[in-house]
Amino acid sequence: MFWESGFGLFLLVFAQCLLVVAFVMISLVFLVYGDRKIWAAVQMRRGPNVVGAFGLLQSVADAMKYVFKEIVIPAGADRPIFLMAPLISFVLALTAWAAIPFASNWVVANLNVGILYIFAISSLEVYGVIMGGWASNSKYAFLGALRSAAQMISYEVSIGLIIVGVLITTGSLNLSAIVMAQDGNAGIFNWYWLPHLPMVVLFFVSTLAETNRPPFDLPEAESELVAGYQVEYSSTPFLLFMAGEYAAIFLMCALMSILFFGGWLSPIPGLPDGALWMIGKMAVFFFLFAMVKAVVPRYRYDQLMRLGWKVFLPVSLGWVALVGLFAQYDLFWGFYARWDA
Repeated sequence: MFWESGFGLFLLVFAQCLLVVAFVMISLVFLVYGDRKIWAAVQMRRGPNVVGAFGLLQSVADAMKYVFKEIVIPAGADRPIFLMAPLISFVLALTAWAAIPFASNWVVANLNVGILYIFAISSLEVYGVIMGGWASNSKYAFLGALRSAAQMISYEVSIGLIIVGVLITTGSLNLSAIVMAQDGNAGIFNWYWLPHLPMVVLFFVSTLAETNRPPFDLPEAESELVAGYQVEYSSTPFLLFMAGEYAAIFLMCALMSILFFGGWLSPIPGLPDGALWMIGKMAVFFFLFAMVKAVVPRYRYDQLMRLGWKVFLPVSLGWVALVGLFAQYDLFWGFYARWDA
């Protein structure tokens, strides 16, 4: 058959990739809209309400404005690296979605080491930030890039240790296996949020810092940095940075859904599982991301780094040791050893 030939398989995989990219890009339009509407509601104002019905096309209009504006490159900038930096950030943010399962067998690449793949891609995203800050030939942009790199690397350590606890419980690095390990007759109470409850909070806060979201948006919010590593960017390069940032945020929402909240599994036994549950959970977590920006005051940079290295790192490391102990001796009715359940 044609679809079993090499070219047919290539077309199938290519179509799957296009479908995932289209889903993410369309989602970004409405995520930005939802972000602005949530902030507006908290501040008792209207938010976008002119372009399109209820302002739904405001994000499209803003994107078109960026696309048609002139690309301004500083005179002393390293031109090739200056233009590559936002492209790298955007492409890496989209590439990580290849291993995200939206339902059973609804995944572009069902990798046995899927969580390592995503962790590796997210670690590489720091290079786009560093390249953008350095190539701008601006001390303010470079300082913002260094702060962002230090912040992202610091919180990647705690995120990695938190994920290790989930991997010990599951006995697999495959994201689909992590979801299926949470399946059971108790519905929502079979999910990992219950046995790993302390780490759910740490993971959520760490993802805020990893994606430079408030209250940890110090690389682009300190008064002396103006806009951090993005300060010299305009037009389409700036749009790519923003799209990559929101794609990374939405990816973290997907990871939270998979690691702790059952992915595509139904919360109520008897209701059918499916991709709609996965997308709904991702939307809920993005709502929490937006609410944090609206209501939580910003940290100082020294407070941010102290929180990561002196609180989150030892706590997550201690939790890995505890989970290993619970799994080894099959304590708590097998909650921490799902490969035996």
